[in-house]
Amino acid sequence: MPSVHHQLVVVGTGSGNTVIDDSFADLDVAIVEREERFGGTCLNVGCIPTKMLAYTAEVVDTVERAGRFGVDAELGGMRWTDVRDRVLGRVDPIAREGRDGRRDTSWITVHTGHARFTGPRTLDVDGTTVTADRIVLASGSRPLVPPPVAESGLPYETSDTIMRRDGVPGRLAVLGGGYIAAEFAHVFAVAGSEIVIIEQGGTLLGPQDETVAEEFTALAAKRYELHLGRELTGVSGSPGALRLTLDDGSTVEADTLLVAVGRIPNGDLMDLAEGGVEVDEKGLVLVDEHQRTTAEGVWALGDVCSPVPLKHVANREADVVRHNLLHPDDLRSADHDTVPSAVFTDPQIAQVGATEQELREAGTPYRVGTTRFGDTAYGWAMEDDTGFCKVLTDPDTGTILGAHVMGPQAPTLIQPLVLAVTLAIPARTLVDRPYWIHPALTEVVQQALIAAT
Repeated sequence: MPSVHHQLVVVGTGSGNTVIDDSFADLDVAIVEREERFGGTCLNVGCIPTKMLAYTAEVVDTVERAGRFGVDAELGGMRWTDVRDRVLGRVDPIAREGRDGRRDTSWITVHTGHARFTGPRTLDVDGTTVTADRIVLASGSRPLVPPPVAESGLPYETSDTIMRRDGVPGRLAVLGGGYIAAEFAHVFAVAGSEIVIIEQGGTLLGPQDETVAEEFTALAAKRYELHLGRELTGVSGSPGALRLTLDDGSTVEADTLLVAVGRIPNGDLMDLAEGGVEVDEKGLVLVDEHQRTTAEGVWALGDVCSPVPLKHVANREADVVRHNLLHPDDLRSADHDTVPSAVFTDPQIAQVGATEQELREAGTPYRVGTTRFGDTAYGWAMEDDTGFCKVLTDPDTGTILGAHVMGPQAPTLIQPLVLAVTLAIPARTLVDRPYWIHPALTEVVQQALIAAT
């Protein structure tokens, strides 16, 4: 068995790839990637291509709703293969360029294959023994496929595969009610698919603030066939003619099944115990505040270890790991206390901080301020009757405990609230000190802040 030693090895080329910059040019560095495509989940199957699809869906929605503005417009349909090829034509070259650029760098070695530990700081990569002074684990996550689907022997899609398909499903069954399910349901609905969603919770987007989850579910119920509070117990039929059996005995028929019930960290594929790397009860690699694992000289970042599996979190953790590798006497940490997130569906959703149900269950005093888009001038211009901003504040200090936006441009509108939560700026200060442009859509944030003080 061939053997090679490096001073630094990074496993995974998503955010892990960003750890390595010219600061390491005097070292012997290696990257291990099991796929030919570099870039990880975000570039290849996640954030970037899905948002390109979501924006395309938004264009379709705009045309379909033009009549409310007195505009006559006719939608000819979405050309799925053209849309798909445009998206993949943007991300696939970037993935190839990332791979080729690393292979062409004199001080970096690229090992293609599956990495697993065989001892302390020792990996087997498809038959090659790779040892290192330091190792960074950034191997990401993969879609969770429940046993009734996996054991059926029938075809199914996941977020890793569905955007590369050649055609649009006629009737798409979506298993799951989280953000991945919501985004793909929207995309394929506007592409022409009939959508049916199966979710074991009582609402879609259950982890969101209760007002968001309830109002989004009510909107979705007008567009899709929903089976809430139901679990999948079996899959039968044949390819293209699937029959899904639910726990109440009812059945759902569809030509295509999208499994979107969550993702699981890839640490279980790496024989971590052999390397002295411990995991928690969820399978996440245990790290301290500086991203160090329980094994000497081994670090981790991103979905394989993070309690908040989002790209902007993985990027922040990569920055921390890079600094700490270069400055072992001046360690930094990643703060996960105030992480915003967004759902690029229709309507868009964004949040930061606590939900109302979390504050209520914790017995934390709070005030609520809510303003609807339709109560602001720009909301009138948009003819919006579903969007709102909800702000939760501390009644004594006025600091913002949580904020939630549902409506057009929600991921952008949330940002001043992210800053306020992060920097502990009281709601009243945020209202009184900066000017708020009139009649911009940001007034919905301003008015919600006023209502919460």
